[in-house]
Amino acid sequence: MKEIQHPPHAASLLESMRSIGYSLESALADLIDNSVSAKAKHINIEFRPSDAPYIAVIDDGEGMSKDVLQGAMRYGSTNPLQKRRSDDMGRYGLGLKTSSLSQCRRMTVISLRDGALSAYRWDLDVIVERGTWAMLELDSEDLADIPHLDVLREQGKGTIVLWENLDRLTAGESSIDTALGQQMDHARGHLSLVFHRFISPEPGRSRISLAINQNPLPAIDPFLPNHKATQHLDEDSFTVEGSKVVVKPFILPHASKLSPTEMERAGGSDGLRSQQGFYIYRNRRLIIWGTWFRLARKDELSKLARVRVDIPNSLDHLWTLDIKKSAAHPPEAVRLNLRRTVERIRQVSGRTITFRGRSTDRGELTAGWNEVLDRGGVRFDINRDHPSVKAFSNRLTKADAMAFDAVLTVVESSFPAEALYSRMASDMRSTFNGEDISDRLREVAESIFVDLDASSPVRKTLLATLHLIEPFNLHPVETKKIIEAMEKHG
Repeated sequence: MKEIQHPPHAASLLESMRSIGYSLESALADLIDNSVSAKAKHINIEFRPSDAPYIAVIDDGEGMSKDVLQGAMRYGSTNPLQKRRSDDMGRYGLGLKTSSLSQCRRMTVISLRDGALSAYRWDLDVIVERGTWAMLELDSEDLADIPHLDVLREQGKGTIVLWENLDRLTAGESSIDTALGQQMDHARGHLSLVFHRFISPEPGRSRISLAINQNPLPAIDPFLPNHKATQHLDEDSFTVEGSKVVVKPFILPHASKLSPTEMERAGGSDGLRSQQGFYIYRNRRLIIWGTWFRLARKDELSKLARVRVDIPNSLDHLWTLDIKKSAAHPPEAVRLNLRRTVERIRQVSGRTITFRGRSTDRGELTAGWNEVLDRGGVRFDINRDHPSVKAFSNRLTKADAMAFDAVLTVVESSFPAEALYSRMASDMRSTFNGEDISDRLREVAESIFVDLDASSPVRKTLLATLHLIEPFNLHPVETKKIIEAMEKHG
């Protein structure tokens, strides 16, 4: 093993830079960036928590020659002010080393290109022991201990980044197996989101296979573009210093229209509200999300709004992109253009929340509640003309009808507006939409039609418009079954 010497004062710098703030998932994302830049089509993350724990990122990219790899292992090997290829995912020339050593004390990079295998290592324990900042060049004897090297040779090209001595990942953990497994599970979700446009690319783009221990990662698209209730607003674009920025807003479906899996993908445990805002993509890689950059507040009227913003790497200097590529702030020229879309999408998102299910191209909806605006603000009154309410009232005596109206007034006056707002913020579903929805809808329908003769014009009209009456309008499939049953049996 050969040493490549560096100035001794830099040893303390290596230890200090370990605390730059990388998480496991952000560190792995930096390595994947390098693989993507190397035109890799298959990237596999292998981890072993037992015996001598390690994490290895293996790709089938172009690989690096000996000189290129040695340069890549040096700190600050790339000037961030230099113009890069348009598809280059890097920035400062620090990601490979800084991200790796933030998670481990020994990182080794092995690369195969044009039949030549090269390998270099940073080992913090060796640096401390020898009192000098020495990068190690591995020989054939050292390579015999490198896991997954056979994969590289079978591919005939590619790179392995190996992390060993995982002190940061295992510190304070009673069970390394459990701790590392849990952290890798979290990283799985993060990487599925950050690289979703590579895992499931747009037309004309090549797909990249990303896996952990040979298990492919699914693409988590935060915009749910294939959901039939997702609203795709018009795309916009503008130019900054000769570079194009593309903005595409989406309005997600109301929570009631999302399955548990879709809800998890749209917001996860944080909920829809916290994930609203701009989603910034640099070369199609998600770098920051869930923020309005102080151009708007996060509130209920905008919680369904998400805006995809594509920026090229040529504008990195304006976005003040950090080393980890996990934080960025838009320059004034970009903020001015983004502000144009904020109010428009907030209005659409607000309508989706406030007036969910209240518009249809088949006629006017009969609501269960009426929204009433007055000087004191807004209140909600029960719709006395709702067919179910009218059918029940018509069966009452005059005295009972007055008593019934008084009961409705009590319900209206105690409407739990603040509690409802709180529940909406937590994306909890109404219990009316539970498993017994069919029975409950049928009971409501029977209360409406119980006194109507089979040949009654009113009955026929109600059957023809039942899909426009709340709550039937929210459940078209079940409502259709109810209508068919009533038409059949009279």
